[in-house]
Amino acid sequence: MYDFGQILKIPTVMMRGGTSKGLILRQADLPSDPDLRDLVILRMYGSPDSNQIDGLGGGTSLTSKLALVGPPSHPDAHIDYTFGQVSVESKVIDYHVTCGNFVTAVGLYAVEEGYVPLKEPVTSVRVFNTNTKKLIITEIPVKNGQIQYEGDFTIDGVPGSSARIMLNFPDSGGTFTGKTLPTGRPKDIVKLPDGREFEASIVDCGNVLVMVRAQDVGMQGTELESEINGNRELLHTLESIRVECGIRIELIREEERASVTAATHALPKIAMVASPAGYNTAGGGKVVSSQDIDIVSRYISMGRLHRAHAVSGAIALAAAAGIPDTIPNQLAKASESGIRIGHPSGVLYAEATVERNGDDWAVTRAANGRTARRLIEGYAHVPVTVLQKQEEELRA
Repeated sequence: MYDFGQILKIPTVMMRGGTSKGLILRQADLPSDPDLRDLVILRMYGSPDSNQIDGLGGGTSLTSKLALVGPPSHPDAHIDYTFGQVSVESKVIDYHVTCGNFVTAVGLYAVEEGYVPLKEPVTSVRVFNTNTKKLIITEIPVKNGQIQYEGDFTIDGVPGSSARIMLNFPDSGGTFTGKTLPTGRPKDIVKLPDGREFEASIVDCGNVLVMVRAQDVGMQGTELESEINGNRELLHTLESIRVECGIRIELIREEERASVTAATHALPKIAMVASPAGYNTAGGGKVVSSQDIDIVSRYISMGRLHRAHAVSGAIALAAAAGIPDTIPNQLAKASESGIRIGHPSGVLYAEATVERNGDDWAVTRAANGRTARRLIEGYAHVPVTVLQKQEEELRA
C-alpha cells in the first residue's frame, strides 16, 4: 500500500476463476488491522451499492469475490488463500464461506507470481484455504516451460475455451462443522415459524449445502433467473429453510435469527434439486437434454439464483448423491464416477468419493475441472479519508 497524499494506491490483480470474478490482494499490501483492512477493501469494490459503480466490483455476488493471499502458514502449502464474499448491499465481507471457483484463479496466480516453480506437464499448487483449514491442490498445465493458457476445455457460463485446471479437494468432508452429515442424518424435517414443514438434506463438503426438492417448494427445478429472483415468496421460503438449518447445525445462533440475512450469513448455502429434465439455458443459447445430466440444481447465492453453479456447492451435491437416502441420492441418476449437474447456464461435472466412517461419511476425494484467466493488474485507488475516518471513530 502506497500513500500518495490524498490517495492510497494498492497493488491489485483482477482475475476470473471458473464462473466467478474478483480481486486478488496480498495481505502485506493492506492494513494489518482487520477492521481497517475491510473498510479499505469495501471502498475498492464500491460497496455497499447495488451496482458497485464507484468501485471494482461487478454488481453481483459472482463478480464481487475476494482472495487475500500471502506466504503459506501450512507446512505443506505453497500459498495461503483467504476467501471473502464482498457484499453488494451491505457493509460486510463474509469470511465464513469459501469459493471453489475462485481458488482456480489463486492457483494460477501463484504460478504466475513465482510462488511455485514450473514443472511439466502439470505444476501442482498446494493452496491452503484459511477459511476451511484445508489444502486444495490446483493442477496448472505447463508446456515448453510456459503456462498453457489456450486449450479446448469449456465450462458453461464462461464464453470460449481455455486450458483445463483441475481442482482436487482431498479429505473435504466436514469442512465447516466437522461432519459430512452435520445432523448425523441423510434427511431432516425442517419446521418453519409459520408451521410449514420441509424435508432437507444437509451436507458439509467444501461448503455447507442445504438441499430441498424443487417440487416441495412449488417449482420444477428447471426455472431460470426471472422465475426465481422475481418470486419473493419462493426466496422467502428458501431463506427461512436455510436459516432454520443453520440454527440446527449451529452455524447461526438462535439469538441472531431476527437479524440474519443472505448478505450477513452466507452459510449454509441452499439449492433446489430435481430429477433430470430438459430445459433451455439462460438466454436460450443452449438446450440441456435430460440425457446429458444426472440431476438438476438451482443454487442460491446471497439470496439470488447463481447464474451457473458454485464449485464448492457442486462438490457437496456430488458427495450427497453418493450417500444413501439423501434427497440428491434419491433423485439423481446412478453414476459410478461423478455427477453431471444441470444448472442455469449448462452442465457442471463434479466427482466425490465417499466412504462410510463410523456414524458419518468420509469424502476421501472430490474434484472438478475449471479454467481461469488474469484480466488486469495495476493499482486500486482508495481515498486516504477511509483511514482517517476509521481513526476518528476509534478515538471517539
